[in-house]
Amino acid sequence: MMQRILVIDDAATVRLYHRSILEAAGYAVDEAINGVEGLEKALRAPFDLYLVDVNMPKLDGYGFLQELRKTELPQAPAIMVSTEAARSDLERAYVAGANFYLIKPVKPDALLTDVRLLLGAPRP
Repeated sequence: MMQRILVIDDAATVRLYHRSILEAAGYAVDEAINGVEGLEKALRAPFDLYLVDVNMPKLDGYGFLQELRKTELPQAPAIMVSTEAARSDLERAYVAGANFYLIKPVKPDALLTDVRLLLGAPRP
């Protein structure tokens, strides 16, 4: 069974970019445009990994992770992806429940390395 990843970002171009990288590597990808939609999708069918933007309307990435971590769902890893590069942003992401923090634009190899590490998949 393919591992499922939810990409949560309000920018359609970013979602498409991440989807293309992940699907080419053999992952099943779904998308959400904000943290509220992401939580709704996770509650319907949990994912193996979450790729989460920070700045989004309705519920930002920090809020999404905080709410996700409060649920009874299996606690899948999460990678926070943002243009915010201050140390305080990184710390805030980890406090919210992120496992890794990547700065946009993300290089495909860096993204796949982190995804494979968190999902326990061997390198190709």
